[in-house]
Amino acid sequence: MEENRDTTVIVRVEKDEQQSRRYQIYFEHAAPLNVHEDVMVKYRLLKGAEVSLSFMEEIIRADEKNKAYVHSLKYLQRKPRTRVELFRYLSQKGYEAEIIENVLDQLEQEWLVNDASYAEAWLSQRVFRHHKGRRLVQQELKQKGVHAAHIVKALEGLDPEEELESAIAAARKKWRQTSGEHYLRKQKVAAFLARRGYPNGIARQAAQQAATEEQDNEWVE
Repeated sequence: MEENRDTTVIVRVEKDEQQSRRYQIYFEHAAPLNVHEDVMVKYRLLKGAEVSLSFMEEIIRADEKNKAYVHSLKYLQRKPRTRVELFRYLSQKGYEAEIIENVLDQLEQEWLVNDASYAEAWLSQRVFRHHKGRRLVQQELKQKGVHAAHIVKALEGLDPEEELESAIAAARKKWRQTSGEHYLRKQKVAAFLARRGYPNGIARQAAQQAATEEQDNEWVE
């Protein structure tokens, strides 16, 4: 009668020359595993060690989580990402939802993913560097999957005077690109600013400022 084997022994450990920090683990009565160095150390996968076959699944899932974590770090090297953006990215890579959630929880604990900080930084960049209003930025953050509470908090921190300055900068540029009577140009500029997400009041005020500056320049000349 054949003996029921629930354990196996590691007979050989070899460094994977094709992949950095990965090792090939060979067993006596099981298919070999290719695992990351961290997983090998955590589970003490050394030559001569006895491993339960039922424990193999945990090792495989731990290595899969490690792969997802490494993929996440590489993705984050380019620029900050939201939790939803990372979830979509890892899903496209073929990782299971449970593993992805575990990785994202770890990244949040390590402050590598922080949607609240992301929302504030994104708002500042879009308003002051790209001259977009709060409504458009709000839509962008929603599309990126940022929670509504984080968006609201970021918008609450936006100084209306600073948003007006941003709108005026955009209005000056747009004014130079328009033609016609002053009142028509003001309407065009105000409508442009509204489309860029500025509140109507700020859009009208910024358009008026651009028109006034134009008239002042004409008087000086």
